[in-house]
Amino acid sequence: MGDRDGIFAGNDPFAIARQWLDTAIETEPNDANAIALATVDATGLPNVRMVLLKEIEPEAFVFYTNYESQKAQEIAQSSKAAFVLHWKSLARQIRVRGLVTREDGPIADEYYKSRSLKSRLGAWASRQSQPLSSRAALMAEVAKVTLQKGADPGRPPFWGGFRIVPLEIEFWSDGAYRLHDRFRWSRETTDRPWEITRLSP
Repeated sequence: MGDRDGIFAGNDPFAIARQWLDTAIETEPNDANAIALATVDATGLPNVRMVLLKEIEPEAFVFYTNYESQKAQEIAQSSKAAFVLHWKSLARQIRVRGLVTREDGPIADEYYKSRSLKSRLGAWASRQSQPLSSRAALMAEVAKVTLQKGADPGRPPFWGGFRIVPLEIEFWSDGAYRLHDRFRWSRETTDRPWEITRLSP
C-alpha cells in the first residue's frame, strides 16, 4: 500500500507493535504496556479490564494472570479475546482480536521468577476475582503464604500466561480534524497471510 509509510511502515505487524510500544515507554507517564482486555462470559455479555502486556513475541501477545480469575474462565470457554493499547501521549492505539492459548511452561516459570518476591507471594495468596471479606484477611493470607513458601516460591499451578495470536490487528494514529490514519491487518486463520487495508477514520 503506497501511503503506508512513516510509523505504519513495515511488513511485520508485531515489529510495528514493538516499535510503537518502545516509543510509548519513553513518553507515557505510567504503564505504557497496559492493555484493556476484553472477554465474554457464557451468556455473551462482555467484560473488560486493564492488565499488563508482558511480551510481544514474533507471532503473539502475552500476558499473565490467575487461571481461576473471571477473565481466565471466560477465555477458557471461548479461546478468544480482544484488547486495545492506547497511548494518550502519542495519540495512538493498537487494537487486537484473536485466539488464545495458555503459556504455562518454562516461559511462564521464567517470567514468574523475574517478579519481585512480594508479587510472587501475592500470586499465591490472592484468590483472584473471588469474594474477599476484608483487606486484613488478604494481608493475613499473604503473611501465611510467606511463612509457608519462603524466599523462593515456585510458580503456583493456578497462575500463568495467556498467548493471544491475532486474526486482526489495527494500528490507529490521531489525525487533524479527526481524519485519523487507520490500517487493519487481517487474516481468516492464523496460518494465512495478512491482508492490509486502510480504513476510513
